[in-house]
This record gives sequence, C-alpha cells and structure tokens, in this order.
Amino acid sequence: KAATKKAAPKKKTTPKAKAASGNGEAKDKKLSAIDAAAKVLTDTKQAMNAKELIEAMAAKKLWTSPGGKTPHATLYSAILREINTKGNDARFKKTERGKFAANG
Repeated sequence: KAATKKAAPKKKTTPKAKAASGNGEAKDKKLSAIDAAAKVLTDTKQAMNAKELIEAMAAKKLWTSPGGKTPHATLYSAILREINTKGNDARFKKTERGKFAANG
C-alpha cells in the first residue's frame, strides 16, 4: 500500500510593509553605471569608448563594477539603448564607431 501525502494547507501571505523612505535621496547614494558615464562625459567633454568610461568612472570613484566580467559591454548596450529610445533627448551621442560623447 503506497503512502499518500496530505496536501499542506496554503499559508495566507500578508503584504509586507514598505520601508519608510526618507524625504529626498540619500547624499551618498551610488550612481548607476549609465549615470556615472553621463557625468564623466560631461566633465571631460571628449568622446570615449566604453572601456575608457569604466576606467574613468572607477578612477573618479563614481562607480565600481559589482564583479561582472564585462561591465564595458553592459555599459555600451545601455548607452545604445538610451540613444535608440530617446533619440535627440538622450544624454549621449555616438561620435564614431564605439565612441560616445555627451549630447549637448
């Protein structure tokens, strides 16, 4: 005779309370990679490729990689995605193959 298991009664889940958010953003809030890249490009006023941007962001302590192997590829695709979706309103413009500059 095979033993049959009783179905465990489903637990009712209660929605978790949202953490209290302070007014405004924290002063030392970390920038995302794309935000840090926009800041670097507006400061340097010259076109850079994704690897140069990652190095400059790390040197200025604006952003550090969380441990990924290809942060430059991720940044490159994020910049291209912003250019394609926002068009002329994007923070970046492509100057030549693989190089980006601040738009404006």
